Amino acid sequence: MKTMTCKQLGGACDMKFTANTFEEIAALSKKHGTQMFQESDEAHLKAMNDMCTLMQSPEAMAAWFENKRTEFANLPED
Repeated sequence: MKTMTCKQLGGACDMKFTANTFEEIAALSKKHGTQMFQESDEAHLKAMNDMCTLMQSPEAMAAWFENKRTEFANLPED
């Protein structure tokens, strides 16, 4: 198990997510983001807007995901 925060995953807060794989942690982050969107949390809405801008470039988005996968892989086990 490894842990990353919302901020580490491009979000806006220090909520921690723990998972065995990057895909699992990304899914937890997405679920959290959906909840924050439904609550109209300003900080998270800004972070989501920033991600939407990044997604305009498939190459930039792929590089971002690869960077986060590497960051996850390099984390120590909890």
